[in-house]
Amino acid sequence: MTAAVATDLTAGTWAIDPVHSTIAFTVRHLVVSKVRGAFRDFSGAIVVAEDGTPSVRAEIAVGSVDTGNEQRDAHLKAPDFFDVERFPTATFVSTGVRPDGDDYVLDGEFTLKGVTKPVALKLEFGGVNPGMGHGQVAGFEASVVLNRKDFGVDIDMPLETGGAVVGDKVTITLEIEALKQA
Repeated sequence: MTAAVATDLTAGTWAIDPVHSTIAFTVRHLVVSKVRGAFRDFSGAIVVAEDGTPSVRAEIAVGSVDTGNEQRDAHLKAPDFFDVERFPTATFVSTGVRPDGDDYVLDGEFTLKGVTKPVALKLEFGGVNPGMGHGQVAGFEASVVLNRKDFGVDIDMPLETGGAVVGDKVTITLEIEALKQA
């Protein structure tokens, strides 16, 4: 975010509120449909400098993956996919924000399964609200499409008819509410 974006975000730390935030994903399954899931355990903060320049840092407990199917979730936690015993945490650290029409692009470094790559999230700033007696609240929506193989999630499960059981492209969608810290 540029200073123009951060005008509503006063300087200080804005903590991600996991109760009112979601980190979700979708990925193709059997070429014709999508599997949806979410990570239930995550944390992070937006720190806004006095000049209005924000920085973002977030962590996801990858073992908190939830697709609504215990067997699939157990497989996602295994070495074939996330290998949560060796790599329990995914992280995002911003490197900058730039305008994109009425919205923004949040650039950063994403680390998953021990692999760090630059990513660019499409970002919509929802504004700031005075909150409900617990301080100011800011809202954001962001999304990015990643290739799972770029991050070492490279299991191949080809279908006899062509394609694969699990697609390569994964769409990650974030709905974030952040609370201004005193």
